[in-house]
Amino acid sequence: MKPHTVTAHLNYFGELGVTGLSKDPVWRGRGAQARQKSAEVETEASVFAGTGSLEAIRSDLGECTRCKLSGLGRQQIVFGVGNPSAELMFVGEAPGRDEDKQGIPFVGRAGQLLTKIIEAIGQSRESVYIANVIKCRPPQNRNPEEDEVETCEPFLFRQIDVIRPKVIVALGAFAAKTLLRMDAPISKLRGREYEYRGAILVPTFHPAYLLRNSKGKREVWEDMKRVRGLLERGP
Repeated sequence: MKPHTVTAHLNYFGELGVTGLSKDPVWRGRGAQARQKSAEVETEASVFAGTGSLEAIRSDLGECTRCKLSGLGRQQIVFGVGNPSAELMFVGEAPGRDEDKQGIPFVGRAGQLLTKIIEAIGQSRESVYIANVIKCRPPQNRNPEEDEVETCEPFLFRQIDVIRPKVIVALGAFAAKTLLRMDAPISKLRGREYEYRGAILVPTFHPAYLLRNSKGKREVWEDMKRVRGLLERGP
């Protein structure tokens, strides 16, 4: 294990109030609740035929003007970043100001915290894949609107189908509700596992929420232990 990864582990554990490690099976995420199926997209077969590769999806997306966000101040498309064969994928809501400038998801303060969370379970930004439901920044960081989601989410679905992750972490209420087609609050959705497009989806709080509410870190850590256990579990 690299020194910087160990340091990230210890720092993050300290923030959570963790004072030691254990080999107890509970630590590894056993005892997961029953998995629930998410809604299927009715037009899946036609939309995803010939998905090909991430490069093909990005090429199809082009300098997208399919929805009104293209004319509402976005600087560039934020497609996604990471390992194209990742076992673990993180999905957020939409790019923010920093992401819109750099063209990379989760690079602001929330992104820095997400990096710590990823490293705390023995992964890295290079080993996972990170994307958003929406590829363009909504003005004033407002929530994406229904027509924008309907236009953009097929590209996310194609990314998921190409990467074929073992686990998907939905970051925050918007991403979780959009992917699961459920209207429950994130506090009700998290703590459970859902079958989703051949993967296990684990909802958790968004890192931006943790920056405002540090008490949520312990719940996120419980979710991340679940994720780590799923990754370590055999076929």
